[in-house]
Amino acid sequence: YASMTLVALTPENSLNLQTFPNFRQGRTMVVIRLARGGSKNRPFHNIVVADSRNRRDGRFIERVGFYNPMLKDGPDQLRISLDRVTYWQSKGAIASDAVVKLIKRGGQAVAAV
Repeated sequence: YASMTLVALTPENSLNLQTFPNFRQGRTMVVIRLARGGSKNRPFHNIVVADSRNRRDGRFIERVGFYNPMLKDGPDQLRISLDRVTYWQSKGAIASDAVVKLIKRGGQAVAAV
């Protein structure tokens, strides 16, 4: 610990709170994220709409789909209610990066059918 240096917070190196306007104002965010289920080495994910303060696998507002990575490509691997996702995004919900990828894959599957 002797080599640790202290850095004074200045406007140049401080955290830019403009990128997090909802947290700056004391508000919470609604997020669309994966909630892990399943047993050890057998993952299963629910796609849920949740308050950002809740735990990953904790309380959620609505379940909008699921993703089972253990199955090969098929109808039971991924199921997303795209109309509910667009509804929540219109209300200001932010999707995680993993969910955005799954939404794109789910949208392609709907377009192929």
